[in-house]
Amino acid sequence: MWLKIKNFIFDLLFPAQCLGCQKEGTYLCEDCQSILGILESHKTYSTKNLKDLYFSLPYQNPLVKNLIQKFKYQPYIKELSKSLANLIISHFQCLENPPEFIQSHFQCLENPPEFIQSHFQCLENPPEFIQSHFKLIEKPLIDFAGFILIPVPLSKKRLKERGFNQTEEIGKELSKLLKIPLISDCLIKVKETLPQVELSDEEREENIKDAFSCQNQNKIQGRKILLIDDVYTTGSTMEECGRVLKDAGVREIIGIVTARG
Repeated sequence: MWLKIKNFIFDLLFPAQCLGCQKEGTYLCEDCQSILGILESHKTYSTKNLKDLYFSLPYQNPLVKNLIQKFKYQPYIKELSKSLANLIISHFQCLENPPEFIQSHFQCLENPPEFIQSHFQCLENPPEFIQSHFKLIEKPLIDFAGFILIPVPLSKKRLKERGFNQTEEIGKELSKLLKIPLISDCLIKVKETLPQVELSDEEREENIKDAFSCQNQNKIQGRKILLIDDVYTTGSTMEECGRVLKDAGVREIIGIVTARG
């Protein structure tokens, strides 16, 4: 109760302002988001441990960089998780061929989200499940075709300092929007590492090596994972997470990030 009161007072005294134009009410207004240039196409990007990678914007975009830095570094605007997750959803919305984990889920819904409906309504030849008003005659898919959201974890020390895991917060928002389960107690960070941003490519790989472990493996064995992070640069963090997850019996891994450096 006290936390709610504290947050209410803080919001009253310091209302959210768009980081682009300073308009009050949100940290990223619709006008500023509309001119960001969210990617409308996708090129398959596979690595040793990732089947593919989706990102909504280049990290070099000044406003995108500002949003992510305000989210990750002091004074930590935790509420930015919604804006960053919405950028990812907007990217999916723009794609001519939505990814499998979007299609397989929304084919099961009687009332799919508006952004899915608006996409498919634009198609000259909408898929069969659209023509039948999104209602399936056959039994709906179970567990959303096996997909699970898993965030890149923080170490206990870093989590205590920040108070939240930024990738988990993005994952929570995506879980709400996509109705895909989020599991945050399997992939854990077991080694303190230096900030990756300060290191060279080679140093990043060595820094992150053996930093992660997997527990509760029965929850993810044979499943397909959407691995969530905020930014993808050299890919060393996701590759190491992917290696650990595959060793634990994961079927395949797709990376999902807000921006790529």
